Amino acid sequence: MSIPANLKFTDTHEWLRLEADGSITIGITNHAQEALGDIVFLELPAAGTRYAKNDACGVVESVKAASDIYAPLAGVIVESNDDLTNAPEQVNTDAYDAWLFKITPDNAADLDTMLSAADYEKAIG
Repeated sequence: MSIPANLKFTDTHEWLRLEADGSITIGITNHAQEALGDIVFLELPAAGTRYAKNDACGVVESVKAASDIYAPLAGVIVESNDDLTNAPEQVNTDAYDAWLFKITPDNAADLDTMLSAADYEKAIG
């Protein structure tokens, strides 16, 4: 699967997409879901919760391991993708469509510090 050029990325394998309303949609990358294997459970952050940058804000469990999901930006959770609660395997099917949560960032300019698609592709080799 190719890495979408319109997204930004973290070195902890989250992708970020700026929305028209200023919120940022966040998910895990295809590389991350491939490394995890079959995803069987997701614990997502509750709307209205504030997180600092790099705070653990959720959990993804697979047949191989459980991993924390980190808030790549400081801000308030606007929405979590509740559809994934009952069907976490959607992340394995299409990691870039199966978003995890949306956040209103404290500082939207922080998005500019994230990796571009080309830089992320280099980072994962």
